[in-house]
Amino acid sequence: MATDPLYQSYDVIIVGGAIMGSSVAWWLSQSPDFQGRMLVVERDPSYAQCSTAHTNSCLRQQFSEPLNVRISQFTAEFIKNLRANMGGDPRIEDLSIQNFGYLYLADTMPRADALCAAQAMQHKLGAGTRILTQDELAQAFPFYQLDDILLGSHGTRDEGYWDGGALFDWFRRKAIAAGVEYVAGEVEAITTARNKVGNVTLSSGRTLSCGHLVNAAGPRANLVARMAGLDIPVEPRKRFTWVVKAERPLDRELPLTIDPSGVHIRQDGPETYMVGARPDPDPAVAPDDFHMDHGLWEQHVWPIVATRIPQFDALKIVHEWAGHYAYNTLDQNAILGAHTAVDNFFFINGFSGHGLQQAPAMGRGLAELITTGTFQTLDLSPFGYDRITENRPFGEHAVI
Repeated sequence: MATDPLYQSYDVIIVGGAIMGSSVAWWLSQSPDFQGRMLVVERDPSYAQCSTAHTNSCLRQQFSEPLNVRISQFTAEFIKNLRANMGGDPRIEDLSIQNFGYLYLADTMPRADALCAAQAMQHKLGAGTRILTQDELAQAFPFYQLDDILLGSHGTRDEGYWDGGALFDWFRRKAIAAGVEYVAGEVEAITTARNKVGNVTLSSGRTLSCGHLVNAAGPRANLVARMAGLDIPVEPRKRFTWVVKAERPLDRELPLTIDPSGVHIRQDGPETYMVGARPDPDPAVAPDDFHMDHGLWEQHVWPIVATRIPQFDALKIVHEWAGHYAYNTLDQNAILGAHTAVDNFFFINGFSGHGLQQAPAMGRGLAELITTGTFQTLDLSPFGYDRITENRPFGEHAVI
């Protein structure tokens, strides 16, 4: 990747070239309303430390807010017809979804009521979710210990694993093919005047004029915002993943099971499973802190897994890593759109763990906003920055 931009001025500069930045870049490059120059600045051209590289790459429609359901439904359609949706390039394969589904387990009446209300809404929108009583859970998935469980909500269609890395790669490759310029480097300063971003200074010393700036910096989003004298409630939060091999594998696919404790586990291979958990307490960390808490597995996570699925009393860790959520401390949902005062500074930040599955719709929406001033397809205005200044949380409760 080059380190020196070709031009001195750009209509759009995108800070961060992983899944969000590349989605915006590709959608803008495809818009008949955009004919300008575009630059993507990526601090790590290997993408080894970005959130996109550490994702568990799953898709779900089990949200409590209809807008999030519609966003996931768009992603499912987009990736299953990826070649046609990206211009018919014969090199592009349509992506499939390994439909093991998500399974939310409720151990209290408030949680059960919330799952039932959400499932009713999801069903009206065409989602394939179903409520299973304790007896129905035991019949469908006899390996669970269900003494404390009242019911579960299970997705039967367009929920499960998909190849998010392939989508990211094609967003980036097709954006470059369409003329989007990518450079390796960091933004070190952003100059504003008269309520607009004017210039961006790179670590190389180059200062570039900027028509629109897009903050797609993932867990580093607030560091970029502060360069322009702005602030968003987004910080890096560490999330841990373990891939384990079972001495006694299950006889059927394991849904992505969200235990009431917050620990989640899913199928990963014929005899392997993927387990995820957050630390407790869950503080903000440095964006380059990927240290693994090895005690968390033995002391907290494995006992929960083995209690819920007694057949998993013997598990061997074959791989583990720590990644980061770009965690929105207000409501754990995206911040999308222009700043209310600096109106050419655009956010696509704070996805708090469900960014990969939302990247196609969010990139499309921000491209529409930049080129036309409004959302043309899905109305994504509930994710706007104005709710941050008004301390008005978006009402999504199904956050993992």
